[in-house]
Amino acid sequence: MVSRLLSRHSLARFCQKLTRVKTLEENLMETALNRCLSTFDLTMLGIGGMVGSGLYVLTGTVAKNVSGPAVIVSFLFAGFASLLAAFCYAEFGSRVPKTGSAYMFTYVSVGEFWAFLIGWNIILEYMIGGAAVARAWSGYLDAIFSHRIRNFTETHVASWDVPFLAPNPDFLAAGILLLATAFITCGARVSSWLNHLFAAVSLGIILFILVFGFILADPANYGAAQGGFAPFGLSGIMAGTATCFFAFVGFDVIAASSEEARDPQRSIPIATGISLGLVTVVYTLVSAVLTLMVPWHTLDPDSALADAFYRRGYSWAGFIVAVGSICAMNTVLLSNLFSLPRVAYAMAEDGLLFRVFSRLNPVTKVPVIGIVVFGVLMAVLALVFDLESLVQFLSIGTLLAYTFVAASIIVLRYRGSRGEAEAPASPAATAGSPQPPDGGGGGLKEYESFSDKLQLVERERSTKEKRGPGQLRSAFEPYLPFLADFAPGELVTVAVVAMVTCSVCLSCVLIFGASYLQLPHWAFILFATLFAAGFLLSLLLIWIHEQQEKLSTFQVPLVPLIPALSILVNVFLMLKLSLMTWLRFFIWLAIGFLIYFGYGIWHSKENLREPKPRDVSARYVVLPSGGLVETVQTVQPESRGAAGIVEATGEEAGR
Repeated sequence: MVSRLLSRHSLARFCQKLTRVKTLEENLMETALNRCLSTFDLTMLGIGGMVGSGLYVLTGTVAKNVSGPAVIVSFLFAGFASLLAAFCYAEFGSRVPKTGSAYMFTYVSVGEFWAFLIGWNIILEYMIGGAAVARAWSGYLDAIFSHRIRNFTETHVASWDVPFLAPNPDFLAAGILLLATAFITCGARVSSWLNHLFAAVSLGIILFILVFGFILADPANYGAAQGGFAPFGLSGIMAGTATCFFAFVGFDVIAASSEEARDPQRSIPIATGISLGLVTVVYTLVSAVLTLMVPWHTLDPDSALADAFYRRGYSWAGFIVAVGSICAMNTVLLSNLFSLPRVAYAMAEDGLLFRVFSRLNPVTKVPVIGIVVFGVLMAVLALVFDLESLVQFLSIGTLLAYTFVAASIIVLRYRGSRGEAEAPASPAATAGSPQPPDGGGGGLKEYESFSDKLQLVERERSTKEKRGPGQLRSAFEPYLPFLADFAPGELVTVAVVAMVTCSVCLSCVLIFGASYLQLPHWAFILFATLFAAGFLLSLLLIWIHEQQEKLSTFQVPLVPLIPALSILVNVFLMLKLSLMTWLRFFIWLAIGFLIYFGYGIWHSKENLREPKPRDVSARYVVLPSGGLVETVQTVQPESRGAAGIVEATGEEAGR
């Protein structure tokens, strides 16, 4: 019995460690970083983070290998799914203006273990993103010189044939990453101005591509002779959508920079909406231009836009496009190198990563050690991995972060503030409130008018019926009385878990039901209907509870519908990624678990805030009547003498 008591106690404490949430300071605007970024700065950071290799390389890669000309639809779907996630990021970024992006949002709402999981994947996202952009940058520069750089490397340096690795090392990509790392260490203001310069040149060249590209457009490239508009069907469109997420992952640089924004409550939502809307339009139009200029199956994945102009006989235009691509990809490099060390800084500040990443340069106020370490790691990845493997690996971590942020929005929206749900009125507040003339606590006086009586009764009724966040709405209590017994927000959390589970099961049926699972038609319809009904039921259970009152900061509209749709879309797109992508993802998670359980869980600031654990033991006392009473002793580790023992008598046994 004692061993069971000890094991239950240890297991409960371990689970509490995994789900403890971050304690925020009273003044969220206080920071060791430099608050110097305006709304315009954040908008340009968002645009720069999204318009890069996704535009100049991903359009050609997806069009040729995955979707065909229907890459236009893939970008529209990816933009819509990203918009759902962007709403959630904007609410969190304005409410919790701290660096760390999805990591911080998950920590304050869901718990520490899940926050580490998301933060670890964000680090992967930015590392892979920076390496992929550097490979694309190198490819476009090589195209300007007719691939002489690549040919020289293969002939005189090295060449190999290893799965998932590039055919030859890319020293140019590694070099540009190291150079960008040096600039980022100069501070947020220098990084912002460099981003403005490259983004302005890039947007000007994009306008040139659209105007001149539509002049050269040939509608016959969408004809049946070329395979039609969607040669790979709906499956190709959805697989392309999953990969096209790479193009939009840069918008979370805005949320990651919220601790360096002057007015995050206003700037974060505005910058997120403007940048994401503009970039979605740009990607859609450029995809149309590219697939109308040349047949989709003849595209060069490494430098699609520049090569298209070269093949139409406009080599000077191809040169301009190549220069624009280099400028655009420079902004993405700066964005990734700007955001990644700040996420690592937030995790190190909380004790979940090694403390060395939380050290700031006293002059520039940036985490220099983190910038240098991750810049070098990006350079190594860019040196040896090929672009397509990097891009597919990137999307899975991004989609997982989007899913957790959407779930966190629901949990936080239906969770009451500490102590506000059932807190009684304080004596001071009671003393200061107006009392009826007779002191009778709300009784009606005979000289009051009928309208006064009605107002008082209505006020008492509204006060009585007002519910706190997470409680069942009063309108549903007569029909669902058993739900009123749950603690505020408890059923909502269960419903969110059920919603994610149903999303996974429904997506598996839709994607693998007819292929890998080989379900008969009736079973396919049955399982799809059951899991869809479970998803809708979970959504309904959340909706019938009270939300937090409207705040002055930005809030996602139509909660819980929009976060729920974001969860469903993100899970579906994750399952469209390849098996090898998932395998590499689990290897990365295994490395993260070693770091968390070996270091983070013990050095967490929240762990240090907890009271020191007590040792529980037991002894038996013989009573005069001959019975035994179990006495549980709780011994403080720091005082194991008689003064440190607290005894509690258990049930009498064995008379």
